Amino acid sequence: MKVFMIGEAANHKDKLGAFLTTPCEIIPLPREAAHSPEFDSAITADDVVVSLRFSRNDGSVPDFRLLHVPGAGLDGIDMASLPAEASLCNVFEHEIPIAEFVMAAMLNWEIRPDALRGSFATDTWSDVYRARVPHGEIHGLTLGLIGFGRIGRTIARRAAAFGMRILAVDQFAADPDGLAEAILPPDRLPEMLAQSDFVVIACPLTDETRGLIGAAELAAMKPTGVLINVSRAPIADEEALYGALQRRTIGGAVLDVWYGYPAGADDRVAPARFRFEDLPNAVCTPHSSAWTTRLPERRYAFIARNIDRLIAGEPLLNLVRAPAPAAPPARQNTSFP
Repeated sequence: MKVFMIGEAANHKDKLGAFLTTPCEIIPLPREAAHSPEFDSAITADDVVVSLRFSRNDGSVPDFRLLHVPGAGLDGIDMASLPAEASLCNVFEHEIPIAEFVMAAMLNWEIRPDALRGSFATDTWSDVYRARVPHGEIHGLTLGLIGFGRIGRTIARRAAAFGMRILAVDQFAADPDGLAEAILPPDRLPEMLAQSDFVVIACPLTDETRGLIGAAELAAMKPTGVLINVSRAPIADEEALYGALQRRTIGGAVLDVWYGYPAGADDRVAPARFRFEDLPNAVCTPHSSAWTTRLPERRYAFIARNIDRLIAGEPLLNLVRAPAPAAPPARQNTSFP
C-alpha cells in the first residue's frame, strides 16, 4: 500500500511514518495534486490519499481506498470527485488550541495588555500610575456560541471556569455537562446575538450556514459586541461584516479564517476583498488558532491508527462517508425457451 500526502500534509511525512505500525510507502505530492490529474497514474485502488482538498473537474477520478482529511473541515473536498469505492475520514484534535485561542482573544480584548505595556515607562511612571485607565474583565460577560460541537463545548468549558454566562445556538447538540445556560434553535439566533458580549462562530460551513451572519444578524448584536470567527470565513457575509466594523455597528471582530486561500505553491491571493487589517477594531490572524506545535503529532497519530485499521480490515474511526456497496453479480438467465 502507498500513502500519498498532498500539499501541507506532505510536510508531516515523517510523523505519519513514525506512528504507522504497518509498513507503507509514503509519497509526498505538491499542492497541485489535489486538483490536477497529473499525478493520478501513480495512485492505485489499494492506496490512501491524505489531503485537505480534493477535486477533479475533468471527470477523471483515480481509484483509491481512503481519502483521509488531516483536519475536521470537509468544504475543500468535492464529494462528486471521489471514487465510489473510497472511504472518507476526517480528524479533530484541534479543539483544545482553538479554545485557548478564543480565550486569549477575549482576555486580550478586555485587558488590552499591549496597550498597558506600551504605556509603561520609567521616565513617566508617576504620571502613568496616577492616570491609569481601568481595563475590562470577562467574568460575568455573556459568550454566544454558534455551534456546540467539539469546539463549542471545549470553549464553553474554559469560559465557564472564568465565570462567563454561556448561550449556544445549535439545532442538534445536547449539553450533558450543563455548560450552557441555554441551547437555542437556529431561529432564535437573533435573541442570542442581542445578549452576547462575544459571539464565536464554531459551526461547520454548509449550504445552510453560508452567509448565516449577514447585515441583519450583525445589526442584532450589541454595539459593543465582538465577533470571533475560528471556523470558516464565508459563514459571515464578507461585505456586511466589513461594513459593520467600519461603521462601528459592532464593537469589533477577531478573524482567523479568510475568504481566499492559495491553492498552489506560487499563488498570490488576497485573503478578502476588503482590507480588514486596516480597521482599528479588527484583529486579523493567519488561520493559526489551531496551528500549534503539538497539533500535528496528535493528528497524524490518529491518521496512522486509521490506516493500520484499514489494512487490518477493522472499522475506521471518524468515518464520514463509507464506500458504496459493491454491485451484486448479474443474475444468469437459467430459464429455458
